[in-house]
Amino acid sequence: MKLFFRYFLMELKSAMEYKLSFLLVALGQFIVSFSAFLGAAFLLQRFTSIKGYSMEMIMLCTASVLLQYTLAECLGRGFDNFPSLVKSGKFDRILLRPQNTMLQVMGSRFEFTRIGRLIQAVILMAVGLSGANVAWSIGRIMTLIFMMIGGICLFIGIFIITAAFCFFTIEGLEIFNVFTNGAVEFGKYPIAVFGKRILQFCTYIIPYALIQYYPLLYLMGESNQTFLIGVPLLACLFLIPAVLIWQFGVKHYKSCGS
Repeated sequence: MKLFFRYFLMELKSAMEYKLSFLLVALGQFIVSFSAFLGAAFLLQRFTSIKGYSMEMIMLCTASVLLQYTLAECLGRGFDNFPSLVKSGKFDRILLRPQNTMLQVMGSRFEFTRIGRLIQAVILMAVGLSGANVAWSIGRIMTLIFMMIGGICLFIGIFIITAAFCFFTIEGLEIFNVFTNGAVEFGKYPIAVFGKRILQFCTYIIPYALIQYYPLLYLMGESNQTFLIGVPLLACLFLIPAVLIWQFGVKHYKSCGS
């Protein structure tokens, strides 16, 4: 963790060298992601609810997934840049260092400009929770914390799998954006609105529902099942197959740099 923290400070110092550029990019991130939420807001002005879910529920769905994804992208952006490391042969240098390869790749880049989206997610979360009149308790506070932990682990797991495929394809596969950017897009709504099959897929295959739909039911008082408090932490288990796929890729890696 000490090495990771040093990577973090180095990248932060580098980003702050161009403060105006940093602020403009962060502002752009805020505007782009906020315009996506406006589409759902305008829809709810016309129909007042979607399958019985209120505006507050929609806001919490949007805010929770956006917050989870933004934090994961800030910390795991190095995996998104991984194809360039493979193509240039720079990953060979990483293999020669006596440190964990995943830690080195993860620490190679942090996306601090995502603070614009982070601020927006926090605002939406605060407004949504205020409007929903949540009956706060220790359990509901823990639910919110576990949602963030589980969501960050889930998205970082997807980033790792995406990067691991580059060991075999060299180029990054755009199809994986369906599970990252696409998740943020359809995460604006409770996953149950997309039907039973999608809900099952998002529960047992790529567990988006564990970090959004199920814990929000308990948070908003629509379910009294206390086991839903810890459900988001199950999403952390997604890191296990992600790490195994990464290790398999490293084992079969063949340098392609010149």
